[in-house]
Amino acid sequence: MSEKDPSFRVALVAGGCAGTSVDVALFPIDTLKTRMQSPQGFYKAGGFKGVYNGMFAAAAGSAPGAALFFSTYETVKANLLSRFDEKYHTACYMASSSCGEVAACWIRVPTENVKQKMQAGMYPSTRIAIKGIFEQRGYRGFYVGYFACVLREIPFSFIQFPVYETLKKRWSEWQGRDVTPIQSALCGSIGGGFSAATTTPFDVVKTRLMLGRDREGTQYNGMLNAIFRIYAEGGVKKFFTGIVPRTVWIGLGGCVFFGSYESVKELLLDMM
Repeated sequence: MSEKDPSFRVALVAGGCAGTSVDVALFPIDTLKTRMQSPQGFYKAGGFKGVYNGMFAAAAGSAPGAALFFSTYETVKANLLSRFDEKYHTACYMASSSCGEVAACWIRVPTENVKQKMQAGMYPSTRIAIKGIFEQRGYRGFYVGYFACVLREIPFSFIQFPVYETLKKRWSEWQGRDVTPIQSALCGSIGGGFSAATTTPFDVVKTRLMLGRDREGTQYNGMLNAIFRIYAEGGVKKFFTGIVPRTVWIGLGGCVFFGSYESVKELLLDMM
């Protein structure tokens, strides 16, 4: 691992570049996942048509969301690692990533609400989606599913980032030098894919809350209500709807995300 610690500004820029790279490159897979999880079913939600619906909303939120995550993550991580012994470093990675996710969700959730409603065919454009959400529920409408999103992201990060950081450290020790951006990308892909599969149930609940209504048109009344109704539709199996595209999307996304992040971070640190 590099001896140079990224500053707040470096993490901000590198994280923004990484987030945009992933969301644009792999957006169609995310759309297919959302449509599989939609209560109206895959084909009624759009099937394979218009897989780029909502990409503008995703792209608009990806850079600031990822930038806020990484700047928070790197700042908290550096603070914790300097205070605790190495045997506690895994817990430090977990705490740092959790802080990053809570911060990033303030940006991520509003854009997710717009994006997923467009992916499911509920609105034809970003402008109309924003207007429709605001007219229905005001500003609060953009934060529907916030707690479900946080509950998805924290266990995701609990798994992903310790795996990512540990793999990087062990690989670096094994080869006797810092890992390359490509090696970091592979570590991120392994951590991301495994984390994505295990946290799919949280993602299904979050998607249903953001889409708002079940196939009968009845609105979900909070997270617990959504959980019970999803279970009633098909038992435990229903909570793993979309696990394959989600795992592929985030596995590949982890490769692109962490590869981009480490590449931009190294470039910026070398320029300083």
